[in-house]
This record gives sequence, structure tokens and C-alpha cells, in this order.
Amino acid sequence: MRVLILGGTTEASALARRLADDTHFEATLSLAGRTAQPAPQALPTRIGGFGGIDGLVRHLRDEKIVAVIDATHPYADQMSAHALAACDQAAIPLASLVRAPWMRQAGDDWIQAVDTRAAANAIGRNPRRVFLAIGRQELPVFADAPQHHYLARVIDAPVGGALPPNLTLVQARGPFDLAAETALLRDRRIELVVSKNAGGDATYAKIEAARALGVPVIMIARPDKPAGYVTATSEDAVAWLGHVRRSLRGV
Repeated sequence: MRVLILGGTTEASALARRLADDTHFEATLSLAGRTAQPAPQALPTRIGGFGGIDGLVRHLRDEKIVAVIDATHPYADQMSAHALAACDQAAIPLASLVRAPWMRQAGDDWIQAVDTRAAANAIGRNPRRVFLAIGRQELPVFADAPQHHYLARVIDAPVGGALPPNLTLVQARGPFDLAAETALLRDRRIELVVSKNAGGDATYAKIEAARALGVPVIMIARPDKPAGYVTATSEDAVAWLGHVRRSLRGV
């Protein structure tokens, strides 16, 4: 049974490891290609876009894909919308591996922002030392608030777009632990953290560090993300695949 996993998350990698030795499935992992050197994966991997909904439909049919699991990032709403539309057109079942968001804990000082632009505006007019934990794609948004000093952590250096003039880049790949995140915020004299509500454990330590140090966090809300059959873990996703497989066999 041929399966396509739309990946780019730790959950997608965990699912790939589970399916790598399962002889019931012939799975491929698809990555968007936003990272120059993605981490090694347990499954055959394709990198790059599909060319919109029509391109994804062609890929599903050409590769005789029987089921799709959308395990993309919580903020990859366009890819999820394309997956839902393409699977509907191709009459292929779709499951979505949805990572739970972080929830505000006692001691958290969160400022909610509907999107990255709102987050940049929420920093205020007075110069501040800001840690941007949002990836590289939307860094140019903060060029419109050039009075702040920014520290941005990215996997790959940004390419193109006007960047804030007072920007320091730190290239690193998670997961990150609490001790390191606390030291980063303290040593860099960070006054404010800007983060997407990614959920999961890999990057949560910065939220814990901000809480411990009394540093406020501007938390960017998740977009409305289309989904198929919702699963919460890689185990749930494998169980769903088993159900699809049995239904196709008429069992």
C-alpha cells in the first residue's frame, strides 16, 4: 500500500521511522525544501513542491498513492489546504497528524498576536532586545520596526527580502534544552520573545526559560489549517493506515 507523508516536523520523522520496516506499507516522505540540509530520514524522501493542487493530484495518481498523511508544520496552512483539495479530487483518504498547541501556564506572560505583522506591531515603539523564534521566512516583516535589536535563530540563513538593520543571526537546529535557552536569554539580555505556537517538545524550552526569567512572550496564533481525519500521534496515524488497508481489502 503506497503512502505519501507530507513532512517537515518531528512527528513526520517519527512516523517515517515507524513505517520504515513495516512491510504492509511503501511510504515516501515529502519535504518542502525550505531547509538546505534536512536531517536524514528513515524513508525515501522527495524534496520540493508539487506545483499546486493540480500538481499534487498528478503526483498522487502517477505514483499510485493510496493514502496521504499530512504531518506538516502547524503554520503550513497552504500545503494542508492543497492536500485536502487534492485528496478530495483524487478520492484518496487523508489523515492529518496535528500537534497540540502550547497552553499558557502559571507564570507565563503572553501577549497574543493574530499573525507576524501584529506581533511586530506589538513590540512597541521603544527600542527593545527581542528574540525572534519564528524561522527565517518572515524576518523581513520586522524591518518595519528597525528601532529594536533582534536576535533570530534559524536553521539556514535568510535569502532575499529586506532584513531589520539591527539583526543578529544564530544558526542552530533543535531540540534545545532549558539550561541552554535560559543562558541564551540571559546572556543576550533579551527583553521579549516572539514565537509561533508550534507545540511539541523540541522548542518548548524557550517558553520555559522566558517564564523562569520573567520575560514576556508575544505568541503568534496558529492559522486555520484544513485537516483530514485528525490524529494526535504517529501511533494513531499508523493505526489509521491499518484501518484504510483493511477497508481496501474488504476486511
